[in-house]
Amino acid sequence: MTRLLLAALLMLCTAKARAVAPVGERQDTATITTEQQPDTVKKKKGLINWVLNYLNNTNKNKKHKKFDFSVLPGPHFSSDTGFGLGIIGMGLYRQDRRDSLSQPSNVSIFGDVTTKSSYTVGIFGTHMFPYGKGRIEYEVSANYFKEKFWGIGYELGNEDSNESEMTRWKIDAKANFLWQVARNIYIGPTLTYDYAYAMEIDRPELLAGMDPLVWNIGIGVTLAYDSRDIMTRPTKGIYATVTQLFRPKFLSNGYDYITTDFRFNTYGRLGKGAVIGGDLRGTLNFGNPSWAMMSLLGNSSTMRGYYKGRYRDKHKLEAQVELRQHIWRRNGVVAWVGVGTVFDKFSSIHTDRLLPNWGIGYRWEFKKNGNIRLDYGFGKSGIQGFVFNINEAF
Repeated sequence: MTRLLLAALLMLCTAKARAVAPVGERQDTATITTEQQPDTVKKKKGLINWVLNYLNNTNKNKKHKKFDFSVLPGPHFSSDTGFGLGIIGMGLYRQDRRDSLSQPSNVSIFGDVTTKSSYTVGIFGTHMFPYGKGRIEYEVSANYFKEKFWGIGYELGNEDSNESEMTRWKIDAKANFLWQVARNIYIGPTLTYDYAYAMEIDRPELLAGMDPLVWNIGIGVTLAYDSRDIMTRPTKGIYATVTQLFRPKFLSNGYDYITTDFRFNTYGRLGKGAVIGGDLRGTLNFGNPSWAMMSLLGNSSTMRGYYKGRYRDKHKLEAQVELRQHIWRRNGVVAWVGVGTVFDKFSSIHTDRLLPNWGIGYRWEFKKNGNIRLDYGFGKSGIQGFVFNINEAF
């Protein structure tokens, strides 16, 4: 998702520019007669008008629809993947349409294919049971990718000379089945499945003797507190979760470990159109996780701009604060600062190993209370990168 659709934003900007064109320009265009326009021009104009109308209506409240779904395709380019074509989509629905008080369920999809034989497809979302009785939080993704790999541990990731290339398959799936037990409090089982296969790697020694093909099944429990006013774009409230996962040997290929995953988010309004959010999270693995199931620094939600997995180890801690400001109509901007680190044991945490992160971003309301976001993040020693995704980072 971090490489998707930069050109799609140009299409959005074009749509807005056309929508606010001076009246005189629109009238001049309208005076062209049908005889003056070849069929191809008329078809092109019809297609452009359809696209503009589609984009202008994606965020309208469509209560008459059982399932309100919109998609946005677009090309992109990066030196790692070459040219590509991606697609993102978001849908809103209610299991019981008579329940107008609870938040709607949401689902998002993404897919991508590139000229350098990289493929990605995935889905994530939250299914809300009527009247707040419970929810199912889920995410599934599969990708075949040629990526960079630095090895395991902060020291290896911090050395540019360790950069190597890996071609790998990866499948991830996770689901939380949560029931409401008190006001804003949910609890329930969690299931995970992870699969990774390093088909080709320039420097096999960076795997530290681990198998190139690894898989794992995890079972556990999640406790959550959620008082957010809007799940997909919070403006106030608290969201806190703790997940305890067990991965015994008989449910894996020899990598026996326990994972504790926690997250704490808080949100508040600062003024007209301004929201500030705070995010603290960590993943702690106790035991023997494989190279693919370790804690990875950098993704579309945290430490934005860092190459995902450059820094990886048993544990990670991350924190960030983000200011979100609505600007005009469906447009907004954000700015954030953050910090994170990876480590194999708590005694290894030192201030000189804290990695800084900061950046700015643009928001466009794609669905009602659902943004498309483009972020540009910065990090240590000139590290930087784009992130294109759906909904807020946290």
